[in-house]
Amino acid sequence: MTGPEASATPIRVLVVDDEADFAAALTSRLQRRGFSAAAVISGAEAVRICGSGEVDVVLLDLKMPGMDGLATLRELRRSAPRVRVIVLTGHGTVASGIDGMRIGAEDFLQKPADIETLCTAIVAVVERERGAGGPDAT
Repeated sequence: MTGPEASATPIRVLVVDDEADFAAALTSRLQRRGFSAAAVISGAEAVRICGSGEVDVVLLDLKMPGMDGLATLRELRRSAPRVRVIVLTGHGTVASGIDGMRIGAEDFLQKPADIETLCTAIVAVVERERGAGGPDAT
């Protein structure tokens, strides 16, 4: 099962990408698959929203103006450590992926990512968190 159907509460996903059209399209595709999804176009917005505790998984672009993806990831690890982060970028290299994983990203996918692969990755990081005794573990 690649969607959040196994859970009574939809997985809350925040798409963070400065390409607004891409972020909106991906958000729509995730919503059609049963996720609760929203999008923002800056790292600062992502940090603000994740601080509310209403996000389970962030899909994070690396190359953004202002606060780039790695700076955003560092701030999320400090201010919202329970939020899971998947780096999703078209500008990434193996080195930037490794940097992201060192900082605390759960996964690294290249754009354009297959939607089923992306959905599987989202569910997997949430299940790992729950299995590790995270906030939603039962």
